[in-house]
Amino acid sequence: MKEIVINANPYEKRVALLEDRFLTELYIERRRSKRINGNIYKGRVTRVLPGMQAAFLDIGLQKDAFLYVMDVADSITEFEYLMIGSDEEEQSDILPSIEEGVKSFHVYPQQYQPAVNIQDLIKEGQELLVQVTKEPLGTKGARVTTNITLPGRYLVYMPTVDHVGVSRRIEDKDEKARLKEMIQTLKAPNTGYIVRTVGEGKGEAEFLPDMEYLSKLWDKIQLRSNSSNPPCLIHRDLDIVLKTLRDILNTDIDRVVIDSDEEYERCIEFVETLMPNLTDSIKVYHKAKPIFDDYNIEKQIEEALSPKIWLKSGGYIVIDETEALVTIDVNTGKFVGEANLEETIYKTNKEAIQEIVRQIRLRDLGGIIIIDFIDMWAEENRQKLLEALETELKKDRMRSKILQLTQLGLVEMTRKRIKQSLGKILTSPCPYCGGTGRVKSVLTICRAIQREIDRIRGSMSGDEILIKAHPDIASFFYKQEDDLLEHLENKYKKRITIKSEPDMHYEDYTIDVL
Repeated sequence: MKEIVINANPYEKRVALLEDRFLTELYIERRRSKRINGNIYKGRVTRVLPGMQAAFLDIGLQKDAFLYVMDVADSITEFEYLMIGSDEEEQSDILPSIEEGVKSFHVYPQQYQPAVNIQDLIKEGQELLVQVTKEPLGTKGARVTTNITLPGRYLVYMPTVDHVGVSRRIEDKDEKARLKEMIQTLKAPNTGYIVRTVGEGKGEAEFLPDMEYLSKLWDKIQLRSNSSNPPCLIHRDLDIVLKTLRDILNTDIDRVVIDSDEEYERCIEFVETLMPNLTDSIKVYHKAKPIFDDYNIEKQIEEALSPKIWLKSGGYIVIDETEALVTIDVNTGKFVGEANLEETIYKTNKEAIQEIVRQIRLRDLGGIIIIDFIDMWAEENRQKLLEALETELKKDRMRSKILQLTQLGLVEMTRKRIKQSLGKILTSPCPYCGGTGRVKSVLTICRAIQREIDRIRGSMSGDEILIKAHPDIASFFYKQEDDLLEHLENKYKKRITIKSEPDMHYEDYTIDVL
């Protein structure tokens, strides 16, 4: 059973996708930090960097946007490599799926490098109409392209490219050929379309309204762009609620439940326009209990912020998200099995796969992902494990690629990343540890205080040393380090007092000589 549960208020909108009551995807949009992926801006080129084959544009955001040379070139091969579609799910069938580039900027395989140089295409001060393809991440600005795409219900419109493609997820060759021929006949000259996955089996009755709507939208965007001065926003993509309905709602979704009358009416109007046969699946929620509590979503969100996730068998996985990559470690935990060791390990790994993929989707983890399964000796089991992972990942709408097991028994994979992960959205660095996940031990802090007293002994002129520290530190001194206090008092011939300060940072302390 698949359900979409929407919690909406004037300050925040949250959209949850449930599969058999398990939370698998979560989208959040807040009034103060609306997502910009898919937005179209008129920007001005601020810097051109030939050595990086890239440029930076001022589009009116806090940080300049990044434009790679392949985001400017209009070769259809390069355009296909960059992917299309609002959620990057609609790659057409021209190129194989290629893993994402690395770290700071996208690095493309040599065979897809453009023949032109960035300085031959754009100049500093030039005005460009660009679309955001990736949200700002960490210290990096937004990623943009001049190849505009406008997603509809069944089609993605490419007003600057003369090409017809079909989503890779439509596997039937005859159906692909039928769709290509139909769109080629219906489309205007020098324009392009990609048939989305939901377009499978559809005909002119569905495609023509999509084409008309998207064509009119592009005309409005061009008019607005011609009358605007950069940097400025030209077109804002649908908000998270309507965007989710456009991209996810289909006959596989059993129902959509919304806890806001206003949002419910807006969704009904939207769905009646694009997919009137699905309006009956949308329901309004009026219970006193908060909707995310009623569907046990809040608890699952909290669990998604924890590094450790327990499996039903007693095993567990640990997820660690870093700047460069995501690591996932599988452990047997309390599970001891019933047969031999190899069978126990295989069952734990197999069970972990479903939870790993669910967590990847829910946390929206992307980039390079390393999975450390428990090592198995049987080659047959290793192969079955990879096949199970590939099968489970088919549920994910985001593009991914799995590599073979490494010599160390690790599975390497990549997953398309276009925005911050759930953890980055819902949390901030710890004020105590500064983002490391750890703080100094009590004993380490006590030894630091001892060294600081030794360091300032030459300037001690009073009769008493007053140490102010966190209550845990003060308590440890009196209960565990009383002999140290006595040693220091005898050494410096001064009375030492430890004062507990509840408001002090765990690692902070002050030393005063009175």
